[in-house]
Amino acid sequence: MSADLPDDTPGFDLGAPPAAAAAAPYRVLARKYRPQNFTDLIGQEAMVRTLSNAFASGRIAQAYILTGVRGVGKTTTARILARALNYEPMEGGGGPSLDLSVMGRHCRDIIESRHVDVMEMDAASNTSINDIREIIEGSRYRPAMARYKVYIIDEVHMLSTAAFNGLLKTLEEPPEHVKFVFATTEIRKVPVTVLSRCQRFDLRRVEAGVLAAHIAGICAKENVTVEAEALSTIARAAEGSVRDALSLLDQAIAHGGGSVGAEEVRRLLGLADRARVIDLFEALMKGDMARALDEFREQYDGGADAAVILTDLAEFTHLVTRLKIVPESASDAALVEAERVRGVEMGKALSMRVLSRAWQMLAKGIAEVQQAAKPAQAAEMVLVRLGYAADLPTPDEALRRLRDMPASEGAAPALPGGGGGGGGGASARLALAPRAERAPDPVMARAAPAPVAQEGPVLASLQDVVALASAKRDLLLKHAVETQVRLVHLEEGRIEFALVPDGNPNLVQDLSRKLTEWTGRRWLVSLTSRAPGAPTLAETAHAVRQEREEGIRADPLVSAVLSRFPGAQIVDVRTREESAEIGLAPADEDAYMGPGFDDDGEP
Repeated sequence: MSADLPDDTPGFDLGAPPAAAAAAPYRVLARKYRPQNFTDLIGQEAMVRTLSNAFASGRIAQAYILTGVRGVGKTTTARILARALNYEPMEGGGGPSLDLSVMGRHCRDIIESRHVDVMEMDAASNTSINDIREIIEGSRYRPAMARYKVYIIDEVHMLSTAAFNGLLKTLEEPPEHVKFVFATTEIRKVPVTVLSRCQRFDLRRVEAGVLAAHIAGICAKENVTVEAEALSTIARAAEGSVRDALSLLDQAIAHGGGSVGAEEVRRLLGLADRARVIDLFEALMKGDMARALDEFREQYDGGADAAVILTDLAEFTHLVTRLKIVPESASDAALVEAERVRGVEMGKALSMRVLSRAWQMLAKGIAEVQQAAKPAQAAEMVLVRLGYAADLPTPDEALRRLRDMPASEGAAPALPGGGGGGGGGASARLALAPRAERAPDPVMARAAPAPVAQEGPVLASLQDVVALASAKRDLLLKHAVETQVRLVHLEEGRIEFALVPDGNPNLVQDLSRKLTEWTGRRWLVSLTSRAPGAPTLAETAHAVRQEREEGIRADPLVSAVLSRFPGAQIVDVRTREESAEIGLAPADEDAYMGPGFDDDGEP
């Protein structure tokens, strides 16, 4: 957003006499270095190129809408665009142009926001249809001095629904002498009927490296000495907003008495030293908790906020991960030397799973610290969790270590099912046996007449009924059959069952009607109280899961894992075939490492 040239740079002299300039009040850097033309804009090359080509070919739209985060130059771009639309050399003639290096007839008045034909309106304080009605009435008359009447509406998303509706017709077919330029930070709140009538430009956040170089240039013009790390810190804190960066620079200059040092900027922003953040990260990854807690306490006592320290750790974790994946990221101008060198080293030393786990723990910990009554203590507990988890093996690494243990240490067989005794291992293999090898359920597999060739699906079991309901997307009926039906008898065209306590009595009619509709054959569904019926499908599945879990829990390898990691739980047990069906693991050998990992435990 901000310009490389101030208003008082040669070529932009607004005619103020020396005495008036000397008596002028101080202007903040964000205003003093506001861009005067498209050349001065930084980080918006795509928009400038599009507008340049459009102006060169005469394809000038009747309305533009500029969107982006705070401080990227939306209002400033709108004023430059108004100046380009009305550009006229001092000697007269010419047409719309993006070459604004020489001041034109209307340029000074537009820059100072006092041109009669360029009207700015703040939609935050002028939201009603009456305000828009004034614009519609004024647009009927030709401009007094310039080529176009330009209406700049800032924060256009604040207009009321009636105001937007009142503007639509004029916006779609404005008089040939009228142009609209809208600016907003909330593009999603602008009605699509308005967006479809405008050319939209999304102003990008300015990259930290570009922003740091821009700030360095301004410091040189202001004769301010600044440290490279201070530039990097300010550029990051601004998060892509040039106005925020210049406001922070203004404050840092005042704080440092004409010079900007990294330490002063950190104190100003409540940040920790980047090198010390790296030291803390290194201590945590090594599991050196005494050193890590001492380092955290020193940073906290030095003025750094507890949540900010964790945020810096998360940011460095992200940096290390990025450097591990994209080593070329080390050339980013926004990085300080310590981040560049040590970040690359740690990226080589740490695995992706350790970095991902650290990121997840920090992301959760930051929220905890922000809500805690005592943030420092909460932050220390987060660091303790992170430090003690840093040197723990990931699940596949733990399984591999246990599998490779010597037999004297009580390790399990190298692979499940590969011999090595009976007991729990045998029962676990039995529980994990494929479905085809298991004995059929005597209740669920009651004899039914051989299916006769007929139209529609054949329902020979309650599982077939559930599958049909699932295929028809009737999830309510599917769930009811699974959890409430205790089957007594099932044959073609007839189902008899008992309901579970508190079951839905209307299930009989619903099931009869929908089976008749789905199969094209009449079904008689009846409810009985003479027989208790078989367990429901949900009860049967639960019993199978329990049997599997008991079997796998007795396996020596699983038992060793559970004893090595107190508090660990068995979440689910599947056969290899079942896992392969849903894509969680291969159905062949060496699938024991778990879903998504190869023989070496790598993703």
